Amino acid sequence: MRLACGVEYDGEPFFGFQRQKQTPTVQQCLEEAIGSVANHAVGVTCCGRTDTGVSADLQVIHFDTEAVRNPRQWTLGINSALHKAISILWVKPVPDEFHARFSASARRYQYRICNRSVRPAINRHYLTWVLKPLDDVRMNQAIQYLLGEHDFSAFRSSQCQSKQPVRTIKHASVSRRDEQILIDITANGFLHHMVRNIAGTLIRVGKGEQSPQWVEQVLQSKDRRQAGITAAPNGLRFVGVDYPNHFNLPTSVGHAS
Repeated sequence: MRLACGVEYDGEPFFGFQRQKQTPTVQQCLEEAIGSVANHAVGVTCCGRTDTGVSADLQVIHFDTEAVRNPRQWTLGINSALHKAISILWVKPVPDEFHARFSASARRYQYRICNRSVRPAINRHYLTWVLKPLDDVRMNQAIQYLLGEHDFSAFRSSQCQSKQPVRTIKHASVSRRDEQILIDITANGFLHHMVRNIAGTLIRVGKGEQSPQWVEQVLQSKDRRQAGITAAPNGLRFVGVDYPNHFNLPTSVGHAS
């Protein structure tokens, strides 16, 4: 039997999602907690691996088991065994052909910037601080050049293992609420460090160092050296994922207003 789970986690205590040998990761904690409820070793697959320090409002995983539990028993049992920085939101049976990664039709990330003269304290692990005033209107103009299907090699890390760099951005916006700037991107998939590299590029536009049209030139160059620096991981948040309706999962990427 295959089960899908919605997962929320605070990425600050972990060295990313993917299991590593000697450092705590989200995957390790999930597999140990689920295994304790299933009474057998479990391997989990996620819809998108997050880096060190990156949090998720709604990550989706799947795992296979022969253990018989109802969804509430799975949810309460796993949560009772989990690290306090991780929470199972729901558990649902899915067909064997469901795959948390390959069945996804869209993923949504947000990048959050604290834009003020003094550094943040309370939310310092979940925001990137930029001292110089940023023009969010120019940043929003710039990000529109990334909409649609493109080769995103200019925003791809050198460690990216994806076989090809073409992705389709379905929604992209930059908005401001008081001292916080929100970069919001929905795409069919993302390359390694793609959102953080886009954020670093948009910050240059927001500072007035480059024009909004420069982002189109960077995109067309397909050259990572032409883009901005990779923005810090702590501002990045995995917000959600969409799947075809026939899987009937309680997920939605939505959009910020």
